[in-house]
Amino acid sequence: MKYLVTGGAGYVGSVVARHLLEAGHEVTVLDNLSTGFRAGVPDGAAFVEGDIRDAAKWLDPSYDGVLHFAAFSQVGESVVKPEKYWDNNVAGSMALLGAMREAGVRTLVFSSTAATYGEPEQVPITETAPTRPTSPYGASKLAVDHMITSEADAHGLAAVSLRYFNVAGAYGAHGERHDPESHLIPLVLQVAQGRRDAISVYGDDYPTPDGTCVRDYIHVADLADAHLLALTAARPGEHLICNLGNGNGFSVRQVIETAREVTGHPIPEVIAPRRGGDPAVLVAAADTAREKLGWNPTRADLAGIVADAWEFAQHLSKED
Repeated sequence: MKYLVTGGAGYVGSVVARHLLEAGHEVTVLDNLSTGFRAGVPDGAAFVEGDIRDAAKWLDPSYDGVLHFAAFSQVGESVVKPEKYWDNNVAGSMALLGAMREAGVRTLVFSSTAATYGEPEQVPITETAPTRPTSPYGASKLAVDHMITSEADAHGLAAVSLRYFNVAGAYGAHGERHDPESHLIPLVLQVAQGRRDAISVYGDDYPTPDGTCVRDYIHVADLADAHLLALTAARPGEHLICNLGNGNGFSVRQVIETAREVTGHPIPEVIAPRRGGDPAVLVAAADTAREKLGWNPTRADLAGIVADAWEFAQHLSKED
């Protein structure tokens, strides 16, 4: 099979592209490298440097499907630059859907997000939970989900949206290298490497066992497995939405302590004020993915996730 992976030079996209290649598929990565890295494109994939708004230039009937990761994803930035997120995430996705329709490519797997739910009323969070995003980033992803539903209803698109929670870990030479970095595990590992003096803990008075926020971490390789299963599960005229997570939460302090054990470094921490809009607990109910996709995460151990991320971080520092 032949697939186009938009945003395939980024963190999740590159790991999924690698999994597709390992499964024997032909892969083309489309990425404008605004946040991705040319070195992230896996060996064996064709690479096109370009924008998703111009996907019609490269998409043709020879493709069996598209896996769409080309989005800006910084929550804080989306608040101060919402136009950037509406333009790329929404207008870009609309152009991509149009290109797929014109080329007769009728299968799509979309990288959505738990940010579509906003602050949940109940946890674990199911797909039937109210969608009330608290940032333009989350709102832009929700808008694309609505767009995909309409495309499936009107034009027979076979589509699956996967709403991630906290993606972490690494897969060989593919891992997190965001600039700026905002995710907890790579930030903690930067402290272990001496690139930061300490890790900030934003609030230690939440109603959780140790007072710090609890999040659901999913290994990026488990995430990639779900994308390949979604390609098989997609049905014409249907838009399936699945949450992806382990169903278990780990607190900020648990992540820091695990990183200390994995790296052998002390990793100083400083308590900072709570950040507005940070829920105490975000944990996924992934029953739909298990039932509809046949997905079962096998890398749920936090120490294993951190160890893979640590190995990649050390590899990256050698490159620098």
